[in-house]
Amino acid sequence: MLSHLDENNQPNMVDIGGKLSTRREAVAQALVHLPSEVRAEFRDGDIQGKKGSVFQTAIIAGIMACKKTSELIPLCHPLALDDCKIRIRLNDNRDAVIECRVICHQKTGVEMEALTGATVAALTLYDMCKALSHDIVIGEIRLLEKTGGKSAPARHPAD
Repeated sequence: MLSHLDENNQPNMVDIGGKLSTRREAVAQALVHLPSEVRAEFRDGDIQGKKGSVFQTAIIAGIMACKKTSELIPLCHPLALDDCKIRIRLNDNRDAVIECRVICHQKTGVEMEALTGATVAALTLYDMCKALSHDIVIGEIRLLEKTGGKSAPARHPAD
């Protein structure tokens, strides 16, 4: 049975009242294919556009999204986050790899916060670079790791 459906198949917020708060951590990744027109604008590991630093703006947007996940995803519990870090790098193919790591001490995990942060950072990168090319492709978004809680740890290899 899915955790967000009750016995009558109706939407249901998971009752975490009886759970203990533990350290929870999740890491998510988004891959963004950057066409040559975008890659050509990189200087010193970033792009400076009319709206400012592309990577720095994407990082701030991703962190803000992590903090607002419960407002964006129905039935997510609002969580006070202890830490959120977003890193953006270019891989060997010169695609952007966005990694979002979120930590809290709560009764439920932070997978959705990490996935939301990586996704919004990718969308922000797209928004800031679309004047250079509309051929930017936001690719795979996935959970890489989670710790804490009864189903942890879980690890998936990064690209």
